[in-house]
Amino acid sequence: MRIFGKGRHRPSASWRQATDRAFTLIGDGRYEDAGALLTRAADLEPWLSESWFNLALLHKFRHDWEAARTTGLRAVALLDRSAGAPDWWNVGIAATALQDWPLARRAWQAYGLRLPDDAEPGGPPTGMGLGSAAVRLSPEGEAEVVWGRRIDPARIEVLSVPLPSSGRRWGEVVLHDGVPHGERITPEGQSFPVFDEIELWAPSPVPTWVVLLDAATEDDRDALEQLASDAGYAAEDWTSSVRLLCRSCSESRMESDAGDGERADPHDHSEPGAPGPLGHATAGGRWVTERECGVAAPAELVRGILETWVADRPEARGWRDLEEVC
Repeated sequence: MRIFGKGRHRPSASWRQATDRAFTLIGDGRYEDAGALLTRAADLEPWLSESWFNLALLHKFRHDWEAARTTGLRAVALLDRSAGAPDWWNVGIAATALQDWPLARRAWQAYGLRLPDDAEPGGPPTGMGLGSAAVRLSPEGEAEVVWGRRIDPARIEVLSVPLPSSGRRWGEVVLHDGVPHGERITPEGQSFPVFDEIELWAPSPVPTWVVLLDAATEDDRDALEQLASDAGYAAEDWTSSVRLLCRSCSESRMESDAGDGERADPHDHSEPGAPGPLGHATAGGRWVTERECGVAAPAELVRGILETWVADRPEARGWRDLEEVC
C-alpha cells in the first residue's frame, strides 16, 4: 500500500476520480475546469501532499506564480521526505519566477542540490556550475531548440540566435521546466538535456537581423561569427546550423554537432506533423557560398560588423538584404 502523508491511507475513490478527470482536462488545455476539480480533491484529502502538488502543478501551467508558491509550500509541508521530491522543484521554479531568492535557495537545497559556499546570502542561486543545456522555445507552437547557459536550476540564458518565429532573442533568459524532453548528444558522446521553456524571464534589448552572405569558405563564415563574438554579440549561420525535425524526433535522443555546447550549432526547428529529420541545408558536404545568417547586434553596430568582415577579404565576402526580424 502506498504511504501518503503521515499515515498509511488510500485516497478516496472520489479523490482519484476528480484528479484523473482534472489531468484529462489539463491535457485539453481546460485549466479552469481542471482547477475546480483539483480544488475539490484538495478539499476531500487536505492531508495528502499530492492534493497540493497537483494544484501547484496546475498553477505552474497557468503561470500563476503566487498560487503556485502557496500550494507548493503546502505540498512540501506534508512530505515524508524532501531530498529528490519534485514538490520542492516546483517550489523552486515558482520562487524563481517571483524572484523570491531565499525560498528558491531553500527549495534547491531541500531537493538535494548543493549551493556554492560563497554565494551571496539572500541573492539568486548563481554560481552552481550547471554548464550548457538546450532549451525548447515556444514548446506549444513552432518549437525551436536552441543552446544556452544554465544560470541556475530553472533559468537558461539563450546563446544561439533564435529564428524570428520563436519570438525570442539572443541573450534572453527564459524560465524552464525541470523535466527534460529530449537529449542532444555530441560526437564525443557528451549528453545535454533539452528543457521546455515556461516563459520569458528577462528580455534582451538586442535585436535579431537576418542577412544574406556571400562567404567563399567556411573560414570566411567563421570569421564573421568570431567578429560578432569579439564585439560582445553573436552571429549564426542558419543555413548550416538549423535543421527541421518532427516533434517526436525533437523530443528524443538526437545527435548534435554542437561539441561541448560552447558553439550554438546546430539548433532545431520543429513543427507538428513535420516529416522527420531533414538534415542540414548543406547536404552532401558541399559548401554553398550563399548563406542565410542571423545576427544579434544593436542597430548602430550591425552594419559596421558586416563591413569590417568584408573589408578583411573583399574578394571572398559580401552581404546584402539586411533586415531586422525580431
